[in-house]
Amino acid sequence: MPTRIFLVRHGATTLTAEDRFAGSSNVNLSEEGRRQVASLARRLEGEELHAVYCSPLDRTVETATILAAPHDLTPVREPGLREIDYGHWEGLRRSEIETQFADEYEAWQEDPFTIGPRDGESGVNVLNRALSVMRRIVEDNRHRNVLVVAHKGVNRILISSLLGFDVRGYRDRLDQSPAGLSILDFMGDVHARLRLLNDVSHYEGIPARILTERDGANPDLWLEVKQRLPLLSRKKYYETVRHGRGRK
Repeated sequence: MPTRIFLVRHGATTLTAEDRFAGSSNVNLSEEGRRQVASLARRLEGEELHAVYCSPLDRTVETATILAAPHDLTPVREPGLREIDYGHWEGLRRSEIETQFADEYEAWQEDPFTIGPRDGESGVNVLNRALSVMRRIVEDNRHRNVLVVAHKGVNRILISSLLGFDVRGYRDRLDQSPAGLSILDFMGDVHARLRLLNDVSHYEGIPARILTERDGANPDLWLEVKQRLPLLSRKKYYETVRHGRGRK
């Protein structure tokens, strides 16, 4: 039996909607973010989780606490999982950074793995601290199911490294949506197999919840909702729900 890591990005924050660089800044989940996480919690209710770990920032702690509650678990805070520190870019909109620090931003865009903002971190710095935490989590939880809640940058760097990708391209090749779920199976401490990447069907599947309820089934049970997701690619179904056609 492999060690299974359920890797999650925290739910949306107010800064997410404003396209600001939150990084090491401590911001809370928005109401939208809480709804996203609640949907994921319903999805994971049927999983047997043995431990929960998270970054110590408020948005990840809140996400982890919501997800851990149905399993009677308390999240363990791991400082090494905190988001990239964006230095003097912290709290600024992307458009402001592009204007005020054009040369620095362009250099970072070209190589975010080895270059970081002034007073901030590079991808190398993040990999060094986050990967050691992930390896320890896997080693301490052999053959168990573990939930890890972290951040967009951290998760992309970890997944890239664990799968043997060129980590220098982590921003171009991978995405991590708010409350997105990825699943990694470990047969040892280092080698991982990707089972799921950045899945958000638990909240993009709202029309499927409507169809589930119409059928007299339980819309809060993920296994029931999942069966109806394929129906949303058919016009006779997607035209009858307010949110429209399901994404393929």
